[in-house]
Amino acid sequence: MKLNKSMYKIKHFLLLLNILLLTSLTAVPAAEPVTQPVLKGVEQAHAELWHRFVDSYGIIHDFEGDLPTPEDCRLGKPNAIGWRSPIEDGPMFTGLYLPALCERARRTGNPLDKEQARRLARGLMKCASVSDVPGMIVRGVGTDGVCHYPLGSDDQTHPWFYGLHVYVMSDLPTADERREIVAKMKSVANVLESTGWRCPGDGAFKGQFRGGYTGHLFRDAVRYLYLLRAMYDVTGDQIWLDRYQAAQAVVPEHAKKSRAEICAEGYARDRDAIRHIDTHQLWIYVGSQASLAQLVAMETDEKLRALYQTGLKLNATQALESLKAYSKFDNQDTKVFGNADWRAVYNTWFPQKTQSDAERLARTGNKTLRGERKSYEQAWMQNPLAAAAIVALADDGSHRNNIEAAINHYDYSKLNMATFFFAECAAHALPEPKQIIPVK
Repeated sequence: MKLNKSMYKIKHFLLLLNILLLTSLTAVPAAEPVTQPVLKGVEQAHAELWHRFVDSYGIIHDFEGDLPTPEDCRLGKPNAIGWRSPIEDGPMFTGLYLPALCERARRTGNPLDKEQARRLARGLMKCASVSDVPGMIVRGVGTDGVCHYPLGSDDQTHPWFYGLHVYVMSDLPTADERREIVAKMKSVANVLESTGWRCPGDGAFKGQFRGGYTGHLFRDAVRYLYLLRAMYDVTGDQIWLDRYQAAQAVVPEHAKKSRAEICAEGYARDRDAIRHIDTHQLWIYVGSQASLAQLVAMETDEKLRALYQTGLKLNATQALESLKAYSKFDNQDTKVFGNADWRAVYNTWFPQKTQSDAERLARTGNKTLRGERKSYEQAWMQNPLAAAAIVALADDGSHRNNIEAAINHYDYSKLNMATFFFAECAAHALPEPKQIIPVK
């Protein structure tokens, strides 16, 4: 059929239009996967922590301030436990934080993150290497890199194991480093086994102990079972598995349930013994929740695993309300953090012959000089972020929005207490964000 001029123009126009459409489609590059945005709070918290609170050995300080001297440590200033000093909680904070950094390094593959994790592990090893008493985990070191307070505690020793356990089971340490750390863990664990799992002191308190793991509370049961099972995980020595399996079935003194059953009750069991858990003390339960999460991951007996899982979920449910208290923190608050000048605030020193003397001394201080900022941060930053970590460690991501809102709420440059590291613990305990592939 012969086309007239008008029909030819129409056909030519349609042909050009098809060519343009095909060209435009083939010219668009393949869509790149878009990942969830990085939490700004996590990155700011990470930068502030490493800039201000991690010392040259890889140990986290409670706050910025003068380090104790050898004389301070010998005399027990501000007190023999080291409470109110910048090195009060070195292995506790470092041990709880190290697994978060191991996970960060795994996700990013960043050499700096890997090196920072190694530095924290070296810091924990130092805490186990400066005392002349075997098995003593010191709270941190003073000005000479060796001096330390004579009393550690169960709160310091358990996170020491937790951080190193996760680290040696990762791909971060060298073979030699892994052997060295496992050998030290075995050495400390063997001492604790010989003391009935009580934590030894040194110096003026040599031969004494501060805290242990065989009691009847939830935090006793979960930490003790975790320590035994973790030692089997890192050594493969049957004796640790035998001890763990025996211990989980034991009913502790003053209890009516076995340790494994106590684990299923969660931290609510401890409310009568430890006051104000939900509003002020969740920071000491992050390690217990982490231990439950580890036990769930390591346990192969489904009945035991179900008990641990029950406690893990109960804790997350109970901590959720405490998490929401982050909204009460005002980033513009100007209360005084006088604790940084601990020598001036805690100046009523006296010789301490007993641990009770040291505790009594620690409760003194000039309230006017001390100010109210520390208590403010503990209530509205430390506790909510610890709660966020407890919720996140349940590992289902169902409360991701609440957790991320809490993490992003704070201006970390204005915080005085290092416990904001719980923000990173929470962020890296959450399931890794899935990639979002846009529709083409």
